[in-house]
Amino acid sequence: MGLKEDFEEYAQKAKTLPESTSNENKLTLYALYKQATVGPVNTSRPGVFSVKERAKWDAWKTVEAKSSEDAMSDYITKVKQLLEEAAA
Repeated sequence: MGLKEDFEEYAQKAKTLPESTSNENKLTLYALYKQATVGPVNTSRPGVFSVKERAKWDAWKTVEAKSSEDAMSDYITKVKQLLEEAAA
């Protein structure tokens, strides 16, 4: 399988992660997913009262230098790691 197919497979597997997955890990996955599928941040930063949306935007901003391929690869690695931790 190619990187894109693997990425799509792990995007589905990510939906099976336990609710106990930390917000930090969820933000990392969100940021890598957005970078892989959309590219660099293309919206303005949400206001201070939009705490959740602002955290997501900030997380995405931290990975915007990554290529789409690197973001896909990092996403797959992170999902694998989280699935292994959940199974332990």
